Amino acid sequence: MTKTTINSPVSVTAIGFGKGMRAYPRRIELEGASISFTDGGIRTVVNTGGRMAQILSMSDGLRNFYLRSDNNGGSWMLLSISQ
Repeated sequence: MTKTTINSPVSVTAIGFGKGMRAYPRRIELEGASISFTDGGIRTVVNTGGRMAQILSMSDGLRNFYLRSDNNGGSWMLLSISQ
């Protein structure tokens, strides 16, 4: 398994809703390419210095993407990609 660290902001172009109406990304734009997710994985909430963020693992069927949200849905950061 190869893991590539990205740490770059991404644009979420489609949102889905899971249990409890929690929003999660269904599609993102990365370097001009559109990536659609087929499967959501683990979600965790992190509290650091009074600020909450959620970290999600998503899959496009071939690769796993690890994303962080500011927990307000306003900004998303692609942390890494595993293949």
